[in-house]
Amino acid sequence: MQERDDSHRLANCMCGDGAFVASIATATPPFSADQKFAAQLMKEHFGERLTQRSLGLIRATFSHRSIRKRHFAVEDPAQIINESADQRVARFTEKSVELASQAVAKALDQAGLGVSEVKGVVVNTCTGYICPGISTYLLERLGLPRNIRVYDMVGSGCGGAIPNLQVAESLLKTLGGPVVSVSVEICSAAFQMGDDLSLILSNALFGDGAAAAVLCREPRGFELIASAGRYLPEQRESIRFVHKQGQLHNQLATDLPDLVRKAAAGVVEDLLAAAALKPDDIGHWALHTGGEKIINAVRDEIGIPEKHLWATRKVLSNYGNMSSPTVWFVLDELRQSGIRPGEWCVMLSYGAGLSAHAYLLRKTA
Repeated sequence: MQERDDSHRLANCMCGDGAFVASIATATPPFSADQKFAAQLMKEHFGERLTQRSLGLIRATFSHRSIRKRHFAVEDPAQIINESADQRVARFTEKSVELASQAVAKALDQAGLGVSEVKGVVVNTCTGYICPGISTYLLERLGLPRNIRVYDMVGSGCGGAIPNLQVAESLLKTLGGPVVSVSVEICSAAFQMGDDLSLILSNALFGDGAAAAVLCREPRGFELIASAGRYLPEQRESIRFVHKQGQLHNQLATDLPDLVRKAAAGVVEDLLAAAALKPDDIGHWALHTGGEKIINAVRDEIGIPEKHLWATRKVLSNYGNMSSPTVWFVLDELRQSGIRPGEWCVMLSYGAGLSAHAYLLRKTA
């Protein structure tokens, strides 16, 4: 009976010519800290090493009202401060696989699918590097079929979930069966601190998390209508990781909001033009959180009504910026709030490259 049920579900998930996000699931570490606690931790461990200007910046950035708390993949917060480079890689490996596995398992359960039915997995991350990639660990941890297609993507930064989704959609149309798109970041595994505005901002903004989406051919959830991407490699130095003494250091330009708003507006224009739509036609917007200045800059440049940004601001408040999984957290908030069949939604993310990416979705019946 179980085999017959699985076959029936799989047949349903393979019908039709379109591609659909059947389910979305998220996962965060159990440890969370409010901004006051995080600021105090920085002062305790780095107070004697930092300038008075840097300490003032910590007070200002960590007390900003836009972020209330964040989640970190540690048992003890001091672990982030004191771990060696080797310990950091080991923690990234353990926690990225753990969080990604939780998200995938929940997404498959919501979609009513078993692991044996999955035909492909695409994983993206930018906060750590392991070889073989996270995908093979998921295959082992979850008991996924050993002959499925698995792919690992790196280097897209905060915008990585949407290029991942583009690859997953193509894979779905090639294989016909369910494909899982996974974004996971352990931003705390790239922690650094010094008299550097980029590092201070990063430490006030980023958190850890994972998200997974199940794609199938059955008309349910969100239909994937179109996608677009835009790259500005000449602005590469404005937002990227750089290696110093063998470790990742985040680099953020002070004019990043202005750069991002232009790239985001351009990619949205490309996306909507292909569907003969305008921003006013879109009832739901799932924006990557970035930070409050970036949210406001993108809002103003595209002309998104503030009422459509509640989910983005809620995720920023409760989780900060988790890099690539964040846009899925926002879309999941919108999904849970209730979107009527036929309504349009735009996923929009931006990150290293400099790049911006967007997907046009339509809610199914």
